[in-house]
This record gives sequence, structure tokens and C-alpha cells, in this order.
Amino acid sequence: MIDDAEVSKMYKNFKAIQEKWNSIGGVPKSTYNDTWKTYQHHVERFYDLLHLSNDFRDLDFKHNLDEKLKIIEKAEALANEKDINFAAKQLQELHKIWKEDIGPVARDVREEVWQKFSDITKKIHDKRHEYFKEIHSKYDEMIDKKMLVIAEINALDVSKNSTHNDWQKSIDELEALRKKYFDIGKLPYAKSEEIWQKFKNATKKFNAAKNKFYKEEKSEQQENLQKKMALIELAESLKDSEDWEMATNAMKKIQSDWKKIGHVPRKFSDDIWKRFKAACNYYFNRFHQQKNAVSKEQQVVVDKKMEYLESLKTKKKFKKEEVFEAMNEWQDLGRLPKNSKHLDSKFNKLIDTTLDNLSLDKNEVVFLKFKNLVDSYFENNDYRKLDSEQLFVRKKIDEIVREIQQLENNLSFFSISNKNNPLVLNVKNQVNEFKEELAVWKEKLDYIKKLDY
Repeated sequence: MIDDAEVSKMYKNFKAIQEKWNSIGGVPKSTYNDTWKTYQHHVERFYDLLHLSNDFRDLDFKHNLDEKLKIIEKAEALANEKDINFAAKQLQELHKIWKEDIGPVARDVREEVWQKFSDITKKIHDKRHEYFKEIHSKYDEMIDKKMLVIAEINALDVSKNSTHNDWQKSIDELEALRKKYFDIGKLPYAKSEEIWQKFKNATKKFNAAKNKFYKEEKSEQQENLQKKMALIELAESLKDSEDWEMATNAMKKIQSDWKKIGHVPRKFSDDIWKRFKAACNYYFNRFHQQKNAVSKEQQVVVDKKMEYLESLKTKKKFKKEEVFEAMNEWQDLGRLPKNSKHLDSKFNKLIDTTLDNLSLDKNEVVFLKFKNLVDSYFENNDYRKLDSEQLFVRKKIDEIVREIQQLENNLSFFSISNKNNPLVLNVKNQVNEFKEELAVWKEKLDYIKKLDY
């Protein structure tokens, strides 16, 4: 058309060719630039050689320049866009419009306009390059952190885990590491696939060991369930027994054996425990009821002692002999049942108060109180308290002997001439007081040793 054209049809034909070009679809990327450059070269030749239609040419040049300046403005705005990926995508669209939708401009501004657009393009590309450089550096750092977590997972030692609690601790540790791994952030697929496989392999190794344990644990728990069910049946068969000695020993052994058996499957644990506990409680409630039940003979003792205690309370004054008679009478009335032992405490308190009100030697009062107390222990066959009381008496004797030895040792440092020294006299008085107290404690020990228990 350029080499052999009629001026009147030239521009019209050019426009038709240009529209046809624009209406044709895309071409492969590998040939796009060469195709476009060839086309653009001939378009510019057409405008440069179009001498007889300056009006059309200048008008088109002006329109194209305005459009390209608008493109440049949009590109400058994109240079300040924070979203780098968005800016790059929009810039690509602007280049497409620049190349395909807008024609050439006048030769004298052609290079200048293109340079402006090219400079802004370079600025955006540089910014995008720095962004991806930073991202890649960040990805490398993330990979290093994830690899450290994977190493920690591989280092988890579960070889000594022998109980559910052991494994629960290890599972908690693994969950913490899993969270740490995911909290580091996501990687692009190209970078994540290999490290993801390593992470999966590490957790797979842990889970394989865990599953093996719980598979064996499940089998053991089934055996434990059978053992506990056998104990429940035995306990239920004994719960109504009247052979108290045999049944009590058997029930205590059943309870001891129960504790030695390990875990059962969780879905059964509550039910079998309630059933076992119910059988044991039922029996031992019956056992304690019969043990604490007061017979007619025991009730007679309780009634007599209550009556006697009330009669003592009404008496205002006691002689020494009357106190002894009251102590002997109380013992002669008989032994109280377990649920009425509080009457012994009330009687002992009354005797203690009465002795304090008598004009007796202090040490004698102390001994009589002791005698009354241990007599009540002996009468009730409370050998544990008797042993405890004897141990306490022996301890007090040892303490007093050490005190006396220390004081006498101190006296040895004073000369005979200092025998009237107030300090010496005070120490001697202390020694005498301790010896008197020691005599009382020895008397207590002699008395309790004479009891045949």
C-alpha cells in the first residue's frame, strides 16, 4: 500500500488494515515481539511516508501522544503502588495497550515518550526484583527454621515411654513442635514440597511408635478388664457374708489386688469402678454397723456409767479415799462400747479436776491422774495408746537425766569455797527439782510396766 497507493484511499485502507490487525487473536509468546516489531515498523513507515495527508497524520499523532501520556501517568502511579504483584500485572496491561491499541507518535517526540515509559517500567521492575529478592531471602530463613523444628521432632526420644502418661507428655511435645512448624509461615509450593515430605516423615516415625504402644496397651487393657471383672464378681459374692473374719480379710485382699492391676479401656473404667466400689462399700458398711452395734449387756454398762457420772457431778467435795473409790468403781462397772468412749473422757476430766482441788502433793496428783488415764486404756484394751504412753514416759526420763547431768557438770566448775554463791545455790535447787520430777516419771514407768498387756 505504501509503494503503490492512491492518496485518496491510502489512509482509509490503512485504518482498515489496522482494525483487522487488532481483531486478530493472540500469537505465541515466542513470536509475539518479532511480529509486533515488524508490524510497528511498517506502521511508522506509513506515517513517515504519508506526505499528502498531513492533516490525518498530525491528528492521529496527536491522539496517539495523548493516549501514551495517559499510559505514562498510570505507570507513574503504579510505581508508588505497595502491592508489587498488582503493579507488575497492571504494567503488563499498559504495555499491551501501548503496543497493540495505540499507534505511533511524531518522530521528534517518539524517542522521548518511549524513554519516559521505559524508565518508569524499569523502576517498577527493579522494585519487583528487590521485593522477590527479599521474599526469597525470607523463604530461605523460613526453610532453615522449619528444618530445625523437623530436627527437634526427629530427636524426640520415646524409647523409654512405658505408660499412657509418658506418651501423653510426648504427644504434647509433638503438638507444640507441630504448632511451631506451622506458625513459621507458608512457603511457595516449589519450595515447600521437599520440606513438607521431611516433616511428614518425622511425624510418621513418631506416630508409628505411638500406634505400636497403644495397640499393645489395648491388648493389655483387655486382660486387665477381665481381671477386674473377676474381682468384682468375687466382691459381690462376699458382700452379704456373715463370716466377718473370712470376708473382711478376703475383701481387703481384693482391694489390694485391684490396685495392682493396670488400666482398662476408658469406656469401661467408670462403670466397673462404680460397681466395684458399691460392692466394697456395701460390705464394709455392714461390717462397721455390726461392729459398732451396742448389745443389751453393753447398753447396761453405758446406762450405769452415765448414771454414776451424773451422781459424781452432784457431789461438791471429795476426800482422797473417795477419789480412789470412784476410780475403782468406774472400772468395775465394765468396759464401754466403742461408740460410747466419750464417757471415759468425761470421767477422766472430772477426776483430774477433783484431784486438783484436793490438798495433795503436786507430784502425787500428777501420778494419780496418770494412773487413772492408763487404767482406762488398759480396761479398754487400747494397747496402742499404752505403748505410746510408755514411750513418752521413757523419753521424758531420758530428757530429765540429761538435764541433771548437765547441771551437775556445771557445778563441778565451782570450788568448794563457792558453795554459798547464789548462782551455785540456784543450780542445786534446779537439780533437786529435776530429781523430784524424775522420781514421779520413774514411778509412772514402774506402774505401766506392771500392767499385764
